[in-house]
Amino acid sequence: MSNATESIPEVERIVTIFGGAKCSEVDPEYEQARRVGELLADSGFTICTGGYLGVMEAASRGAHERGGRVLGIVMNQFKAEPNRYLTDKVATPHFYERLQRLITRSVGFIAVRGGMGTVTELSLVWNKIQTGVIGPRPLVLLGACWPPIVREWQKHLAVSQEDVSALDFAETPEEAVAIINEKSRGVTL
Repeated sequence: MSNATESIPEVERIVTIFGGAKCSEVDPEYEQARRVGELLADSGFTICTGGYLGVMEAASRGAHERGGRVLGIVMNQFKAEPNRYLTDKVATPHFYERLQRLITRSVGFIAVRGGMGTVTELSLVWNKIQTGVIGPRPLVLLGACWPPIVREWQKHLAVSQEDVSALDFAETPEEAVAIINEKSRGVTL
């Protein structure tokens, strides 16, 4: 694994996958993320994750096993070792820089079930798309957990239907990657 501080080629098509660190191989979200990693690698994308366990490991593993490039954006503050499926790692000093690096070079995003870290990542990307800080790009919420969560946000927060129109929902990894393939074509960074 290399430390790829700034060695990401400009033409590289990166998709970032968000999801929880607490799942294991027996959990459905692990298998979903692994399949997403496989499909994205097969489609020629580099995948990017937070670099640690759970969904991050699963997506990294899927892509790595298909010969894909796997970037892990890790944090110096964490004591944990990154997962073994990364081909390159970028170390960051704090959460904000980590989040920025997960977002700014990506042509699309897939969120798999996770915890509050996943919600934070999803919310930041969603807000950046809504406010035009980053140009439009696919933000796919994968799995049955997301539609009821988004409906509750609409019910209890200031989240409009127009806001929700920036999201795509997918039930399977195949649907999620098909959305990424279709909607990331015109994305410029």
